[in-house]
Amino acid sequence: MSEPLPAFSDAFEPGRLAPVPRLDNDEPITRDWAIGGATGAGVKVAVIDSGIDADHPAVGGVDGAVIVEPDPDSEDGYRIVDGPHADLYGHGTACAAIIRSLAPDVELYSVRVLGERLTGKGWVFAAGLDWAVEAGIQVANLSLSTTNENHLSTFHELTDAAAFKQMMVVAAMSNEPKVSIPSEFSSVFSTAAIRTDDPYEIRYNRSGPAEWGARGVDMEVAWSGGSTIVATGNSFAAPHITGLVARILSKRPHLTTFQVKTVLAALATNAI
Repeated sequence: MSEPLPAFSDAFEPGRLAPVPRLDNDEPITRDWAIGGATGAGVKVAVIDSGIDADHPAVGGVDGAVIVEPDPDSEDGYRIVDGPHADLYGHGTACAAIIRSLAPDVELYSVRVLGERLTGKGWVFAAGLDWAVEAGIQVANLSLSTTNENHLSTFHELTDAAAFKQMMVVAAMSNEPKVSIPSEFSSVFSTAAIRTDDPYEIRYNRSGPAEWGARGVDMEVAWSGGSTIVATGNSFAAPHITGLVARILSKRPHLTTFQVKTVLAALATNAI
């Protein structure tokens, strides 16, 4: 008589496991193999930020929008309002436009969690990420973070839930040397800015906590009211990675989070 299986082992029994997607790479992973001919079509991307100016010519519209805002009368402390909204700062528009420039045909969703001063509450930010997970978003761009370690377990649970649902979470590190939650988590694509004029150049850092480097220094970016500004920040590196991830998923939609990371690492300029 055999011993009973330990907890969690039953998931690996015959007939219970889902098929594992293959990279199908009988040839080297190149840019053409990964994203050639892909436009982001069929991929849902959420920008969790200050909103998106959908009328900005560099954005070209959004496919959905929600506002997550504090509500003291709600049991959860926040409410979600569906419908078009403005960008209260310009930051979300900048990120959305970068994503569009790399993956023009993504389905773009604005999840506004930040206010006019580009600040917000940690639990509202978490609620926005939770909305994206439950809405079936495939790539979430988080060009924001929290330093409040009281939210650590909440964001751990959310990013784990995202990873198990194969939602890619791309998160910018803080621009200052301080705690960046959830950007530092290994389950996300943590990003920082590098000096380059090539929007396709990425670098891979095996040591972390910033895992991916992408363009984000002295960039002309879209801003509110149809304008542009020149800016530097890790915030602008994240949407470059988001755009590339969306392109990969557009071409190879069944890849898992760690497989997409493998593809990105192969495309890095420091790959050997």
